[in-house]
Amino acid sequence: MEQIFSKLRGDKWIWIIVIILSGWSLLAVYSSVGTLAYKEGKGTEMYLIKHFAIIAIGLVLMYLSHKLDYRWYAGISKILMGITIPLLLYTLVFGSSVNEASRWVTIPVINQTFQTSDLAKLALITFLARMLSHKAHEIKDLKKSFIPIMGTVCIVFVLIAWANLSTALMLFGTSVLLLLIGRVSFKQIAIVSLGVGVLGLLVISVGPRRATYFSRIEGFFKTEQVDGAQVNVPFQEDKNFQANNAKIAIATGGLFGKGPGNSVQRNVLPHPYSDFIFAIIIEEYGTIGGVILIFLYLVLMYRVIRIVTLSPRAFGAFLAAGLGFSLTIQALANMAVAVGLGPVTGVPLPLVSMGGTSILFTSVALGIILSVSRSIEELKNKEELQEGSITAPKTPKKVVVGTV
Repeated sequence: MEQIFSKLRGDKWIWIIVIILSGWSLLAVYSSVGTLAYKEGKGTEMYLIKHFAIIAIGLVLMYLSHKLDYRWYAGISKILMGITIPLLLYTLVFGSSVNEASRWVTIPVINQTFQTSDLAKLALITFLARMLSHKAHEIKDLKKSFIPIMGTVCIVFVLIAWANLSTALMLFGTSVLLLLIGRVSFKQIAIVSLGVGVLGLLVISVGPRRATYFSRIEGFFKTEQVDGAQVNVPFQEDKNFQANNAKIAIATGGLFGKGPGNSVQRNVLPHPYSDFIFAIIIEEYGTIGGVILIFLYLVLMYRVIRIVTLSPRAFGAFLAAGLGFSLTIQALANMAVAVGLGPVTGVPLPLVSMGGTSILFTSVALGIILSVSRSIEELKNKEELQEGSITAPKTPKKVVVGTV
């Protein structure tokens, strides 16, 4: 184990958390794919092997991404944005539809689906990090900075929102956090946020998935009067079927859970291996298991924040912050849906839910964060070598703006 970690660079705690989440994912997915395997006439072992292969590929991509100097991603971001916007347009017109949503593009040779919004998240965050670091000295200039930055954000938002509103909103939220860190005018951000809110309402009202959105929102907010108190509508209603069965899974899990592989609601819940895997984890591992999982994501975010504060260059700080915020927001959104704190979104739990592109792009994102961390370590080691035996007082490093 020591030899393996000696070859890994960057924050070791992030590596440890990723390995723990990956192992937990294998157990949870294997436990929850029984109904899917029965419907498709396949063995559960096949899904386990496929999921293991995806995780293994993800770890390889994470390793390769962390070996590349993060400053290269500034140039790569321009290429990614040039690919992403046409690809999102193609997805809307020709993409494979599931549940009335065109989110996927089928890769012809290997006949695998590819969710373009996962690429868009990575592309937009790296693009924003580059723009905010390059234009730091003129960030409040409307024509030179604000319009190019927010114009790109709004275009990506609209293209994703038409088929996947929840992902678009989370990506916009991450973008706003980056803009605030980048000292963009709060007034300008508020105006654009208002415009995005109007676009979001337009998508909900007239978009192709309006019936689904209305059903989910109504199911989440609808209450009825019982003995003078406002309570949720009965769980027999179809629109609350997913949310209420997730609550049943959580309630029956208790403090210590039923044990791995002993979930009952996995046979009732739609997509227990992806959208509602957090509920299955609590049912099998109890509230303690759920708290541990939340704790792992919070520690992961803490380590990312630490990398952001230590990064001597603005691009590295923005890059780590954006990718870390995106991952954490997605994790919290998935868990919030499972416990009934939000309407159903269809967002997977990062590194835990079964899925191809989600795991792969999350792994690449973590690899980029580790690349920033690796550069900090190398800079620190270089300074220590230069200092030799002379011990100098530690002073906080200043972030260098206007460069990558």
